[in-house]
Amino acid sequence: MRLLKSIALFIALVALFLTVPILFTDKQPPVNQETAEGLPWQIDLLPGGGSRVFGITLGQSTFNELRPKFGDEGSLALIVAPGESGSVEAYFEKINAGFVSGKLLLTIQSSLPEREAMLQRAVKADYMDSTTKRITLNEIDIDAMQKSPIIGVSFIPAANLDEDIIQQRFGMPAERIRGSEHTEHFLYPDRGLDLILDRKGKEVLQYVAPKNFASLRDPLIAAAQAVAAK
Repeated sequence: MRLLKSIALFIALVALFLTVPILFTDKQPPVNQETAEGLPWQIDLLPGGGSRVFGITLGQSTFNELRPKFGDEGSLALIVAPGESGSVEAYFEKINAGFVSGKLLLTIQSSLPEREAMLQRAVKADYMDSTTKRITLNEIDIDAMQKSPIIGVSFIPAANLDEDIIQQRFGMPAERIRGSEHTEHFLYPDRGLDLILDRKGKEVLQYVAPKNFASLRDPLIAAAQAVAAK
């Protein structure tokens, strides 16, 4: 899984938002929790270390199953960066998560042999930046990946967040790790959430099943240790 390394690419797809209402704040009118479903902080914990968010059961729900909810606009492709094995990802330019809107990236379960075979059968390859390629899959592989489980979700809310709003909606994080001069990771391992606060850009919420949270945390720890060792 390469959720962390996909975030920079995800953000690169996102143009700067115009000024928007702060939908996460308490200035919103009271919302009936029975009708407001699928909000970013509504994470259902499932037996065996699983979870559900935005109506997506991680490790179980498929791209095809989400079409009635998110529509047909999602684009599915193989994303390959230098030195990586790549991942199959589906991108939605805009979704409504309850009364919060934003952009959505889904990571689809695939094995290295599957990705290597898809690369050989690919229709074309386009550069997303100077080094990372977006591979257009053929119809057979698209059909197969649309039926494969979603193992990770990344969400960029249209509203800007700050530390107070994060703690109001998601609670106190179990751990905070500095990512860069202007980014910080708020980690919620029991909920499978890594919320990236970006003081100069857009926030990103990364979700995995809680049992797989090490896939998000371990690279952060390794990066922090590498910086400390310099």
